[in-house]
Amino acid sequence: MTQPVDQHFLDVIRNMPTAQSTMDIDGLDADRALALFDAQLGSRHLDLAARELGRRGEGFYSIGSSGHEGNAAVAAALRVTDPALLHYRSGGFYLARAAQKPGSTPLRDVLLGITAAAAEPISGGRHKVFGHRALSVIPQTSTIASHLPRAVGVAFGIERARKLGLPTEWPADAIVVCSFGDASANHSTATGALNAATHCAYQKLPLPVLFVCEDNGIGISVRTPKDWIAAAYGNRPGLRYFDADGTNLPEALRVAEAAADWVRTRRAPAFLRLRTVRLMGHAGSDVESAYRSQAEITADLSRDPVLRTAILLAEHGILTPAQLLARYEAKRAEVAALAAEAIAEPKLASAAQVLAPLATGDFPATPTLFVDTSAAEPRTLAQSINHALAQLLTEDPATLVFGEDVAAKGGVYGVTRGLRKSFGAARVFDTLLDEQTILGTALGTALCGFLPIPEIQYLAYLHNAADQLRGEAATLRFFADNQYRNPMVVRIAGLAYQKGFGGHFHNDNALAALRDIPGLVIAVPAHPAEAAPLLHACAAAARGHGAVCVYLEPIALYHTRDLHSPGDNAWLDPLPAAPAGPGRARTHGEGTELTIVTFGNGVPMSLRVARRLGLSCRVVDLRWLAPLPVADLLREAEATGRVLIADETRRTGGVSEAVVTALTDHGFRGPIRRVSSVDSFIPLGPAAHHVLLAESDIAEAAQELLHIS
Repeated sequence: MTQPVDQHFLDVIRNMPTAQSTMDIDGLDADRALALFDAQLGSRHLDLAARELGRRGEGFYSIGSSGHEGNAAVAAALRVTDPALLHYRSGGFYLARAAQKPGSTPLRDVLLGITAAAAEPISGGRHKVFGHRALSVIPQTSTIASHLPRAVGVAFGIERARKLGLPTEWPADAIVVCSFGDASANHSTATGALNAATHCAYQKLPLPVLFVCEDNGIGISVRTPKDWIAAAYGNRPGLRYFDADGTNLPEALRVAEAAADWVRTRRAPAFLRLRTVRLMGHAGSDVESAYRSQAEITADLSRDPVLRTAILLAEHGILTPAQLLARYEAKRAEVAALAAEAIAEPKLASAAQVLAPLATGDFPATPTLFVDTSAAEPRTLAQSINHALAQLLTEDPATLVFGEDVAAKGGVYGVTRGLRKSFGAARVFDTLLDEQTILGTALGTALCGFLPIPEIQYLAYLHNAADQLRGEAATLRFFADNQYRNPMVVRIAGLAYQKGFGGHFHNDNALAALRDIPGLVIAVPAHPAEAAPLLHACAAAARGHGAVCVYLEPIALYHTRDLHSPGDNAWLDPLPAAPAGPGRARTHGEGTELTIVTFGNGVPMSLRVARRLGLSCRVVDLRWLAPLPVADLLREAEATGRVLIADETRRTGGVSEAVVTALTDHGFRGPIRRVSSVDSFIPLGPAAHHVLLAESDIAEAAQELLHIS
């Protein structure tokens, strides 16, 4: 099926006169012009092939780059060692960058992605993305600019590594480029990232990032107001603004070179608006005529950047119209031949192959337990976390601790108190009050070789930025086939039972959004003696396996000292050693009649119930909510034959659902009961007790279970 943009190109070039003289194009020499034209041609024919492959059911991705091929000029203005996080219409950029690296096969790369071939070099057939380790192109699946916070984080990481004298895989003078569409520029992730960049510039903090907004004036069917991007970003303090016609190759290259030079020499952010045109609609399934007139669609064909470059080449005598047509058709034939090869390539053939980048089976089953004997007096949970953070900062100069209020104040609850004084403001620092920026900083610095330990001040605040964990952090290993990783340990203060303080923002037990993320590791320390082993295990999983870890700290237990009675100091460290790696539980007691499975605040609650009722039971502290400690769970369940799950999260979507499922899936046939908090937001003050799991709920359910014969 012939596409109008294809036929229009052929018709115009066939009817062109032949120029009589050869000259450079506005300072662009012939060889460079031809190289960039070749990248534009390749990108166009990839789009045409993708549409045809999709029509035949042999291709699975049809969002193309047609009309955006001017971004090849941005690639030409940069170095292959400049990390790039690209918009999904970046075919021209990808091909132009690959041309700078001998031995690259970018046409084949993209076609393998379109056909979901397992041999595709970055995602291994899991997605069609622009990415390649050797080209410093970090793969992105984002369609809404959610990669911009990471781009800011990479730029920050490059400069922070230079400040600390630590190596990264990129040169010290590298700059970061990230591209996105005009519609995506309105998304909170984009506005937050741009705000963070200008905030750094205002403080004279170096941040070498080039934002490239490819402005085609429309987001699927919703039009961007004329010149909105210029109005919104043309005069932002701390953000140097550049504007270029992306359909005019010489102008695009000249302006892109100026923008790149600005960022590289000044180590400051810049914004390049590249005016483009969207050709062939949003994607193969898009019926553009439903929301645009045919006259408007046809008029856009004259703005085709590939056609305009061809006309320039002909007008300046670099190629004749006949040579242009021959070159155009030769590229079509090359892409067609490669597409035929890509179709024949094997696809991912099993769930095991698909899941391979997320595999956690390589976590050590019984890692060396961290044992801390340095305390003069037993510590609370908050003190133990503080000490563990200090040890990680001491052991690894690439460890960073950051978040809102973590530095001078030492955290809302004092958990990071004294760390900045001991390790300096370059490694322990405050961030903006923006969770997307906090996590974006972690995402970027992780790629620069750091072990970031960001803090999210409250669990409820994470939900403002959950996609930075789900859509960006957890997917990178998957869509990069483990070639890129973003190891991190995200500390989150959460769960409920705070006394005299609260409302649902500060008492939050919503964990379902975290537990649903494939590959995410979730640890919950309950006892002070668990804090260091679990935090060190998270750090080891992050460093050794590229894991994204969440370390969820029960706020109500931060400063708890007593367990059964005032002054007993029974909730202070130490405890006997126990395996602490991901997927390992701890069991308190050796009772024979009942197994209580719990975590977090539920651990001391269950221990108190057991003591008060005189139960012969064992209390299993899960410690790891992902991966669940299934082997330990089954062993302790079989030991008594009865299981009670005490779950402080909600009944629907709570942890107890997963525990019951794990027990039944693995053949446990004894009686199971679960008690949990109510499906409700947590209200302020005493009303919270009506919806949260109570010790009386645990006691009543335990007695019922024990009376089952």
